[in-house]
Amino acid sequence: MSSERPQSAESLQAATDRPPRWYHPLAQRNYRLFVAIQLAGSTGIWMQRLAQDWLVLQLTGSPGAVGVAVALQFLPMLVVGPLSGILVDLYPKRRILLVCQAITALLALTLAVLDAGGGISVWAVYACCVALGITSAVDGPARQVFVNEVVGDAALRPAIGLNSAIGQLGAMLGPALGGLLIARIGSAAAFAANALVCLAVLGLIAAIRTSRLYPSAPPLRGRGQVLAGFRYVRHRPSLLLVMLLAGLLGAFGMNGPVVLAAFAEDVWHSGAAGFGMFNTFSALGALAGALLAARLRTLGRKGIVASAGLFGLTQLIAALMPTQELFVAMLVLVGVMTLLFLTSAATTVQLEAGAEVRGRVLALYLPLLLGGHALGGLLAGWLTEEFGVRTGLVVTGALGMLSAAVIGLLLWLNARRRTAAS
Repeated sequence: MSSERPQSAESLQAATDRPPRWYHPLAQRNYRLFVAIQLAGSTGIWMQRLAQDWLVLQLTGSPGAVGVAVALQFLPMLVVGPLSGILVDLYPKRRILLVCQAITALLALTLAVLDAGGGISVWAVYACCVALGITSAVDGPARQVFVNEVVGDAALRPAIGLNSAIGQLGAMLGPALGGLLIARIGSAAAFAANALVCLAVLGLIAAIRTSRLYPSAPPLRGRGQVLAGFRYVRHRPSLLLVMLLAGLLGAFGMNGPVVLAAFAEDVWHSGAAGFGMFNTFSALGALAGALLAARLRTLGRKGIVASAGLFGLTQLIAALMPTQELFVAMLVLVGVMTLLFLTSAATTVQLEAGAEVRGRVLALYLPLLLGGHALGGLLAGWLTEEFGVRTGLVVTGALGMLSAAVIGLLLWLNARRRTAAS
C-alpha cells in the first residue's frame, strides 16, 4: 500500500482532506459514484441476461434451450473465476472495470443490431452468452473488491453491506426493466438499453478520482497464487460452508428466467406482459429485502441459514398458488428472501476474507454462486419440460430448504468442535 495515502481508520482521522474515523460511506463522492456504477451496471447486465433468455425462448420455444442459455452465461465462471482473482489482486481494479464495461457494451450492441435486423440465430445468442460469462467472471470480483479501495478502512463494513445490497437489487431490477422493455418494444430494445447503460457506467468509472482511492498492496508475484485462495477458504470451514450454501441456493433457487417465462407462457398465458409483471413484483420484493438487509447490517450465520430456508419455502409455496394474483404476491416474498440471503452471505464472505486475498476469495465465491445458477437453469429447464413448471418449482424449493438444513447442521457441528477445542 502506498505510504503517501492514508491506510487506516486512524490515519484517515488525522488527514485534513479525508473523512473522520467513523462516517457513512455515502459521505464520500467516490463512493456515491460507485453506488451509481454498481446499481446501473448490475441492472444492465441482468437486463441483458433476461433478454437473452427470452430471445432464446422465442427462437426455439423450448424451456430446455433457455436452460442451456442460462448455463452458458454462468458456467464459464467456474473455469475463469479462480484465475480472475489473480487479475483482480494484481492489477488496478478501476482499469479492469473499464475494459469489462467496454466489452459488455459491444456485446449488447451486437445483439441489439442482429435482433432488430431479424438476422439473429440461437447460436449467435449462445456465443454472446459465453462471452458475457467470461467478462462477468472478471468484472464481478473486481467490482466487489474495488469498494475497499473507494472507502478505505473507516467505513468498510457498512460499505460492503450496502454494496452487496445494491448489487443484488440490480440483479432483481434488471429483469423487471428488461421484461417491461420486451413487453412494450421487443428484446432488441433491452439490448440497446444495456449498451447505453454500459456507456454511462464507463463515464462514471472515469469520473472517480484516483487521488482519493486507497489501493491495497498487491500480493507477491509467484507460483501458487490461485491455490493460496483455495487454501485460505479450506482452512476456514465456516466461510467455506456459507459459500457452499450460496452455490446450492444458486442451483436450486435462482431459476427465475426459466420459471417465470414458463409460468407466463404455459400456466397463466399472459405472455411477455405477464413475464414483465412477474419480474417487476419480484424486484419490488428485492427492494424491500435490500432495505431490510441494509438495516440489519448482518444476520450472522443462523440468520443466513434461516433466510436460505425461507427462500426455498417461499418458492415452494409460490408454485402451489391457485391464481395469478396470489402467485404475484408470493413473488414479492421470494424477492425479499432472495435479497436478504444473498446480501448477508456476500457481506459475511467479504468481511471474513483478508484484504490480501479478498479478490481470490470472491473469485471462488462468485463462480460458486453463479455457477450454481447455471446448473440451476439446466435443472429447472429439464424439470419444467419433463414434469411441468409447478412441479419443477416445488422440487427446487424443497431442495433449497434441504440445503439450508444440512449446511445449518454442519455449521452448528463446526461451532461445537471449535468450542470444545478451545
